[in-house]
Amino acid sequence: MRRSYALIGSVAVACASLSAARTETFDEAYSRLRQGRTYTAQPTGVVRMSHRTADGVKHHFTLNVPESYSPTRKYQVRFHLHGGVGGRQDNRPVGNGTIGALAGDEQIYIIPYAWNAAPWWSDDQVLNLRAILDAAKRLYNIDENRVVVSGVSDGGTGAYYIAMRDTTPYASFLPLNGYWMVLASGDIDTGNVFANNLRNKPLFIVNGGVDRLYPTRIVDPFIEHYRKGGVTLEYHPQPEAGHNTQWWPTVKESFETFVRTHPRQPLPDALTWETADTAAHNRAHWLVIDRLGSVKDEAKALPDLNELAPEPVLDFGVRSIGTRINRVVPGSNAERLGLKSGDVLVRLNDESVSGGTDVQEALDDVKAGARITLLVARNNLPVEISGAYEPKLVMGPPRTVFSRSGPTGRVDLMRAGNIVRATTRGVAAFTLLLSPDQFDFSKPVKVVANGHTVFDGRVHKDIGTLKKWADIDNDRTMLFGAEIHVDLSR
Repeated sequence: MRRSYALIGSVAVACASLSAARTETFDEAYSRLRQGRTYTAQPTGVVRMSHRTADGVKHHFTLNVPESYSPTRKYQVRFHLHGGVGGRQDNRPVGNGTIGALAGDEQIYIIPYAWNAAPWWSDDQVLNLRAILDAAKRLYNIDENRVVVSGVSDGGTGAYYIAMRDTTPYASFLPLNGYWMVLASGDIDTGNVFANNLRNKPLFIVNGGVDRLYPTRIVDPFIEHYRKGGVTLEYHPQPEAGHNTQWWPTVKESFETFVRTHPRQPLPDALTWETADTAAHNRAHWLVIDRLGSVKDEAKALPDLNELAPEPVLDFGVRSIGTRINRVVPGSNAERLGLKSGDVLVRLNDESVSGGTDVQEALDDVKAGARITLLVARNNLPVEISGAYEPKLVMGPPRTVFSRSGPTGRVDLMRAGNIVRATTRGVAAFTLLLSPDQFDFSKPVKVVANGHTVFDGRVHKDIGTLKKWADIDNDRTMLFGAEIHVDLSR
């Protein structure tokens, strides 16, 4: 059975108008919104639907609803992002619309579709998943704190992307056979992907040891990087697995246990969020970044998952452009062998060296301690140099994962009782959304930003704020009754 978002949207507007027609107190409205709508029987099985996102793109998707669905109980939801995005030319649904062999616990499965013009790593798909979830919550009794995003191959990479762009609605992210470095490629990375945002939600990761695309040997260093950077994760490498999901029967129970034991905290006490766009992708739960800009006393440096630790490299001691040596490092192996600035490497042992090859690159396959013979051109005369290859092990320069094409801003929050401590970098203004479930409105609230008190006083429950954010979030467990606007540029 098909449903359209246009119909769902009309029903939502009508309900909102009816509630606004009568006067109610904040506490009455809060209680009503916490209770939520009354759900009725809905279609089960494969429910095919479509809609258009705010940018005008039409999307198809399916819901897999248990035949035993009851509107009186809440259901866990798993988004499943498919692979093979680059080979799909249009938005038509693929297959029978079911979760198939990757079924796990009883839950509602949501199967959206992506294609080469609207891959998972696009703003359009971030909007799409948000809109699908909103529509599904208006029809089915969904547990807002048990909605996860998983995917295979391109879908696994897409799960990383969604985690870094839109964390608020989701409990966890489960990338299978994906690789976040795909997102760092030049045709994808636009300077708006932020690795630090992965700290907000736990990850469940599976990769295969003999995967032809993303084997564990290239994934493992990044897993360790996540862990050291404060990301909560479970990693389940499959040493004998290729780029497939044949391992699912052995991993399924660990997967579903992870989901069951990691519900979303709708009002987390600790948050970090980074963005380059204050019109979109600027919110994490109860934090909204309003304006970018450097301010006095902001953090000069914050732990940054975008910075990879430098790795040790072998340094022969030459600095070259191609085969031409521009500088020889004093005291280095190259100087001891007799190389000089201006030399041009012609041959290494018995192999000619092409002009576009860097000297250190030409030596990459030579083992330390081996004897080498170099033929160089010096003042247009051939000079042969021999000796032991004894490069020094040095730390290479730090490397960034994702590019930065313009200004970015980040806020780290910690809450203890009614006190919020914020550390910022590149943020001139932000807003805190206060929930009666998180803050005691009968007592003063204090906000300390970069070591300075920027707010200290009482806040008051506001029914307009409550309804505004309830309409945006459509979430019974995350309701806000007040806002604190912090301007650090004053």
